[in-house]
Amino acid sequence: MPQVSSQFRVEFHSHTIASKDSLLRPADLVAAARRKGIDRVVVTDHNSIVGALEAKRLDPERIIVGEEIMTTRGEILAAYVSEEVPAGLSPQETIRRLREQGAFISVSHPFDRFRKGGWELSDLEAIVPLVDAIETFNSRCMSPRFNAEAEEFARRNGIPHTVGSDAHAAFELGRSLLVVDPFHGPEELRTVIQRGVPRVRWSPPWVHLVSRFATIRKKIKFGLDMSNWK
Repeated sequence: MPQVSSQFRVEFHSHTIASKDSLLRPADLVAAARRKGIDRVVVTDHNSIVGALEAKRLDPERIIVGEEIMTTRGEILAAYVSEEVPAGLSPQETIRRLREQGAFISVSHPFDRFRKGGWELSDLEAIVPLVDAIETFNSRCMSPRFNAEAEEFARRNGIPHTVGSDAHAAFELGRSLLVVDPFHGPEELRTVIQRGVPRVRWSPPWVHLVSRFATIRKKIKFGLDMSNWK
């Protein structure tokens, strides 16, 4: 009999066609996760949980419904989201709504100055007591300095870390994983995350062309074709 791993390999940051800059269908994300042996995948589309819900329907055990939410100060990365949180709210209001539904809350690529979702230090410091973790390695950060600053910030503030591939295509999925003890639900995740071991790989800058192509293609097609999701 095959040996059963006692730990979970977790992808905390991934996107589907529900994000404006991805063409990855939920079914293809699930297939890639199975093929690569990723035990849990948090699907974190931009300001939407539609793709995550479809992926979870296809693989209820492996998929965790999440969301990457653009606040007025930067992006929040959440897992175990049951109700979609809209973009454009303050970080405090976004976190309040996530807390009401028991979600696990991290912060996306906080020091990435090349992306709109990056954070000013003062804004990030203001929410540290309110979040569960900081994303300390994002495979799509084009400068290693951005991840190094995030890791130092988490260490200095004594806050756990998540890592993520920020996958927008199937080949990116699983480039950065956190290996943790088995968990069920956000409360157990908050416990095991403190002992998580990162397994990370940087993605070269050309992967951003995947997102650019997806964005342009969707503009040409005037939005999403829902019939292509399944």
